[in-house]
Amino acid sequence: MQAASLSFRTYAIDLWGFGDTAKNPAYYSINQQAMLLEEFMDAMGINKIAIIGHGLGAVTGLVYTQRYPEAVDRMLAVGYPHHINAVNSRLRSSEPVELADWLLGRSPTTEAAWSEAGKSDPKAVSASLEDIQEIDLPTLPDRSTRPVLLVHGKNDPAVNPPELDEVAQWGENTHWVILEGSGRFPMLDEPSKFNRLLTDFLSLSSGESPKQLQLKDEWKRRIR
Repeated sequence: MQAASLSFRTYAIDLWGFGDTAKNPAYYSINQQAMLLEEFMDAMGINKIAIIGHGLGAVTGLVYTQRYPEAVDRMLAVGYPHHINAVNSRLRSSEPVELADWLLGRSPTTEAAWSEAGKSDPKAVSASLEDIQEIDLPTLPDRSTRPVLLVHGKNDPAVNPPELDEVAQWGENTHWVILEGSGRFPMLDEPSKFNRLLTDFLSLSSGESPKQLQLKDEWKRRIR
């Protein structure tokens, strides 16, 4: 948020069951999460946004983008589960604090994420994993009419990054970058690389393909 807010107005939204939102299982479906984003847009009077989503936020953002393409200028999806089989089964069986210990570790840079992990409802995690099985995850990013950039940490233990042959057929609007030194949280593991990539993506002209991003010393893309 700090990097993006230098040039843009930024908002952080807690999805239902996470952070400071209500813990009500009736709202834990992907459809309800997308509706939360829609209602936020309406309440704030925002006509068009760029979405940055991580994990479940990436799935929710892409569902919202497909449903309301006129409201989205572009989408950056971090750690998106491109297939249900790419998701580690440990996500279904562990408590949020245990998952934080597994995925984050303990360091000053992860302190804020740790504080949020303890607020999560375990039912929200399990419900979202059940619900995404009804979504065509492999094709969802490429079905978007908006530019979509997917970012994965190569060492993500929770969600395996896609293989090259899985993304080779994606169209001009969809691009994939893997950060070699990152795990589940590229924005924490390699903040300078991630923030530079984020800034470059947000700086593209509206409607411009993310494939126009050029290889730079600050970050490395997998596809050449």
